[in-house]
Amino acid sequence: MLATALVAIDSTIIATAVPSIVDDVGGFAQFPWLFSIYLLAQAVTVPVYGKLADVFGRKPVMMFGIGLFLLGSVLCGFAWSMGALIAFRAVQGIGAGAVQPMAMTIVGDLYSLSERAKVQGYLAGVWAISSVVGPTLGGVFSEYVSWRWIFFVNVPLCVLAAGMLGRRFSETVTRSRPQIDYLGAGVLTAGLTLLVLGLLEGGQAWAWTAPQSIGVLGAGVLLLAVFVLVERRAADPVVPLALLGDRLIVTTSLISACVGAVLLGLTSYVPTYVQEVLGTGPLVAGFALAALTIGWPISASQAGRLYLRIGFRATALLGSVVVVAAASLLLLLDETSSVLQVGATCFAIGLGMGITAAPTLIAAQTVVGWQQRGVVTGTNMFFRSMGSALGVAAFGAVVNATVGAASLEGAGVDAGLLTGAVHHVFLAIAVVSVLLLAAVLMMPRHDRPEPATA
Repeated sequence: MLATALVAIDSTIIATAVPSIVDDVGGFAQFPWLFSIYLLAQAVTVPVYGKLADVFGRKPVMMFGIGLFLLGSVLCGFAWSMGALIAFRAVQGIGAGAVQPMAMTIVGDLYSLSERAKVQGYLAGVWAISSVVGPTLGGVFSEYVSWRWIFFVNVPLCVLAAGMLGRRFSETVTRSRPQIDYLGAGVLTAGLTLLVLGLLEGGQAWAWTAPQSIGVLGAGVLLLAVFVLVERRAADPVVPLALLGDRLIVTTSLISACVGAVLLGLTSYVPTYVQEVLGTGPLVAGFALAALTIGWPISASQAGRLYLRIGFRATALLGSVVVVAAASLLLLLDETSSVLQVGATCFAIGLGMGITAAPTLIAAQTVVGWQQRGVVTGTNMFFRSMGSALGVAAFGAVVNATVGAASLEGAGVDAGLLTGAVHHVFLAIAVVSVLLLAAVLMMPRHDRPEPATA
């Protein structure tokens, strides 16, 4: 939970500090890269860390991730320009790519099937607390101390998390001379970097039809095709292709992608809607969104009782139906809606997410032994990041298509036009929630028992 808090707080604390950062080091046009580079670095390293954890153990990979995150945090705190800060955020992201999936994998190693959902609920609770504490700390540090302390505050957390992990967590790893698939790891990282970069920047830094977009995305797809060929010949592939032929792993990965897209859409546009359309302040908007992350751990902690009785698929089906129903309620929001209505809708979506995301991840972990659990967990986390990246691109394109003309003409976007744009995003979120339900329906009907731990 302490290690997870590093990633969770860092994901939310920087948002409220951006104005102070820009005032100090400049680079207003580049500040979106503070978020993009972090997400990119985190996403592309997750599959590689998953494989390394299955070879060398979870503990050394987690300790390496915490150490790299600590180094990146210190460097960010001393950054002298926006370019330097962006580069050091990449270091943080590479460290974060190890921390979150390793926490999930360690939970899969340590806890029984009946205990796992409750512990996953605890980890989800860390995100819920961070969604409230993070922006508050960011505002306090920026206003009363210095924005640099939003990074320095990570130092004692890193030391505490690493210290407790070093003293309290032990594992037995069968040591052998591993055949590291360096070529596969390199090609995978390069391909994913280009693909995620194209998805994040398409429609933002350049038009979707621009040569840059076509070139970056095309090169990413080509490298991933080469990666498949490399993995077929590798003695010990970084991502065993046989796993991607398992129906349960494929469907749970698709579910994770849909979860990432819905989360990104709500996180990005609910605060904008509450502030600009309903006329509230940022604090109220933050609390409206926090309802989402409050509902999630509540239901996730209770999901274990459900899937032990009715199975993973039936539990996830129940959760996805709740998500679809709650996402449909987003379409009822307009200029006359209350903040309470927004918060209640987000809370309901969070409840549905909690009994969809946790059981499907646990289901994927149960079909493999210790030697492949890191890869499976990393794959699931990667697909969630990819869903977020696709959400950034798709929802941004929807908003630009609605308000772009007014923006280009230099006119202020009125509440009615902005309501229409956000309404279109909410419609897209509802569509993704239906895709989530469809992915759950494709899960195998008969849950398989958990294999013995190696």
